[in-house]
Amino acid sequence: MRISIKRASGLVAYEVDLQDATLLEVLNSIKTEQDSSLSYSSGCRSSVCGSCSMRVNDKEVLACAYKVQDGDVIEPLKNVTVIRDLVVNMNKALQTNKRAKTWLQTFNKEAKLTHEDEKINALQSDCILCGSCYSACPVYAVNEEFLGPFALTGVWKYVSDKRETAPEEKIETIQKNGVWDCTLCNECTLVCPQNISSKADIEKLRMRSSMAGYADPSFAQNFGGGLGF
Repeated sequence: MRISIKRASGLVAYEVDLQDATLLEVLNSIKTEQDSSLSYSSGCRSSVCGSCSMRVNDKEVLACAYKVQDGDVIEPLKNVTVIRDLVVNMNKALQTNKRAKTWLQTFNKEAKLTHEDEKINALQSDCILCGSCYSACPVYAVNEEFLGPFALTGVWKYVSDKRETAPEEKIETIQKNGVWDCTLCNECTLVCPQNISSKADIEKLRMRSSMAGYADPSFAQNFGGGLGF
């Protein structure tokens, strides 16, 4: 089996004699038997930590889960700084959570969650911060300040949590470089290993934004211009 890996010098081809192997197993084999300089990240090997996310044939995957096929082209994630080979710096991506304030800011200790309450945002809690959605998002190509899929999913998680007493503060935070900048292309959902639909979460955040009196600024400009305002 022959695969190619994008490195600093370009695409490098490797022959590997493994069948029904995960990409992580193949990378480990290459590193131990052929090229010790190959660099990549891994952790739990169970699709939980998200550290082995990378791209195969232009699609984001977890190396510990993806089964390698002959002719595969392996690349690092997009929209992040490559440190070496398949290792990337996720700091900027993770900073979006801080900018979006994805935590309970004002906690109502008296609010008790029922099982039904927990189901509302249980899926959003499964995010492993692998960065796949960040890499797949086309908006980053034109706007590096975009909060992005997993940060906005995190906002919805806490906006929909009845223990948060000031959800309007979070809604205000995501008006610029946030919910209205998303193109709703759904690329984030297609690559999420946890099957989280950030597109659906963003649509719900748009609805909450509208209820709070906010509107898509580009729509307002176009609408206003058309009426001569």
